[in-house]
This record gives sequence, C-alpha cells and structure tokens, in this order.
Amino acid sequence: MAETNLRVLLRARPEGKVGPEHFEVKEEGLPSPRPGEALLRNRYLSLDPYMRGRMSARKSYAAPVEIGGVMVGQTVAEVVEDPTGTFRPGDIVLGGSGWQRFCCVPVAGLRKLNPEAAPLTTALGVLGMPGTTAWVGVTEMSPPKPGETYVVTAASGAVGGVAGQIAKRMGARVVGIAGGPEKCAFVTGELGFDACVDHKAPDFPELLAEACPDGIDGYFENVGGAVQKAAWPLMNEFGRMAFCGSIAEYEDKEPAPGPNLGQINRKKLSLRGFIVSDHPRAFVEWRRIGSRLVKDGSLKYREDVVKGLENAPEAFMGLLAGKNFGKLVIDLG
Repeated sequence: MAETNLRVLLRARPEGKVGPEHFEVKEEGLPSPRPGEALLRNRYLSLDPYMRGRMSARKSYAAPVEIGGVMVGQTVAEVVEDPTGTFRPGDIVLGGSGWQRFCCVPVAGLRKLNPEAAPLTTALGVLGMPGTTAWVGVTEMSPPKPGETYVVTAASGAVGGVAGQIAKRMGARVVGIAGGPEKCAFVTGELGFDACVDHKAPDFPELLAEACPDGIDGYFENVGGAVQKAAWPLMNEFGRMAFCGSIAEYEDKEPAPGPNLGQINRKKLSLRGFIVSDHPRAFVEWRRIGSRLVKDGSLKYREDVVKGLENAPEAFMGLLAGKNFGKLVIDLG
C-alpha cells in the first residue's frame, strides 16, 4: 500500500494556553497489526475538551499522553485488514485510536456501526460519549423535577445541547448559557430551550438573574470560571449541581478560587462530579433511547466539521477558546 500514516503527536506539555508548538505533525509508514489487532483507516476524529487534561502530566482520572505519543481521541474508522476474522474489510467501526490516519488496535475494543442507521459522525457526538455524558449528568447526577428551573452551560455544545433537551423532556424550564447571539438563537430556536443567556455580555450576571427569576434548581456545569461564579448565588435550597467539566479553567496556570462553599450547608446543595466512563451501562441505554429520538427528529444536534487531520491542532485550540459551534469533528477524508 503506497499510502503513509499522518499522525499528530504531543511535542511538549503546555503551561497555560495550548499553541501550535505543542504538536508535531508527522508522516510515517503504515503500522502492521499484531495478534488480536486490526488495521484501520480513520475517517472521522472526535475533538473534545477532556483532551486538554491528557496533555498535562498532572494526576487525573486517566493517564496523560506521553511526549512524542499520538494524541488520544475516539474515531470512526474503516477496517482495512483484520487477521482475526472478526471484521471484514470495509466494515465501519467505532474505536479510540487517536489523531492519526491509520492505526492498529485490538478488535476487542471495537464496535461495528451501521451507516444506514444514523450518520457516522453521530457515534462521536449525539449518540456517543457526549450524548451519554448528557444523559448521565441529567438523569443521574442532577435530575430535574417538572416546573423547576434547570440551567445548562455551554448549551450550544455537544454535551450541553443534549443535556438541555433531556431536562426539557423531563418537564423542567431550561435556561441555556452560550457564547454570542448566534449560539443563543440556536439554543432557543433549534434546541427548544426556554431561554438562553450570552455569557459574553458585559452584564451577564444580571441577565442570568433575570432569566432565572425563581432561582436555579438544577445546574449542569461544563464551563466553570465566571459563568459558575454568576450562577452560584442563584442556587435555590436543595439545588442540585452536576459537574461535568470546566473548560474555561483548563488553560489556567493556577486553579481558580472557588465560590463560597458555605452555601452548600446553608442551602443544602448537592454537588456531584462525574466521569461518564464510570457508567458503562449508560452507553448502551443512551444509544437505544437517543437513536430513537434522533430518528424521529425530536432530538436536535449540530456538528462543526473541519476537513483534514493536519488542521486538528488549530481546531482543538479553537475548541478551548469556544470558537466551535456544535460537536467538533475532524473529517480525515
């Protein structure tokens, strides 16, 4: 095979903001499958905020990428060769094979996809890890009650957009928070949230308070930083907070000071941090539920597709800066 393997490697660990100097794009020969492995050609790569943590050597829930190692990431791929006979050439599979054109991975970790059931990219977004994260966060970590006010940050994103729609289906009044008028219009128009507040507005805290006149009962956190600071004093007694992420703080050199935690006791708040990989059964459950909702058109989603693996570093930097609009996917072509 005359093709080469384009790979994006971690060149250096960033201290603060991620820049082009932290990546290395390299052409190599094709890998050969070892026993139990298949050779795959990646077609779509998911870019997600958690990858910033993998660039750091800081202790976390998962091991960091080694210097010189390929950046981690989930992919939709085409089977080129499978000596085990588990898959046939041309089969489409979901796996975690990183920022590279070709890869060899254990067949035990692959799941075959049906291209006719749903667009392939949905396996990386609305029907994949982000959608499952939303499902777990809303239904298990911070379940809303009918009539309550439920606030979702990063509401136009891959996780927030689904989380708000789930909370809405459960009977809550859902308020989104997004960056810019266009994203806010999408959140209330296409996604059906009851309101959306632009966190870039100079009077954001006042606007959020106006959008939540009865306070906040449920809160889905994807952002942290100034957004969390504005939402915290609006929490009602027995309010519930699901902590999924804090993308606004991922590039901070020092941890941001937190809100006054004394309110946890005074307001009897519940705060639950979670990692979706700790809930393996939820992936199957959400695929079953979410697939039906996507098929009948009642679950809306948006994808931001960037062509070319060589553009993944720039796209990822844009993701951390909030420049993407919807689920960010690299089309490897």
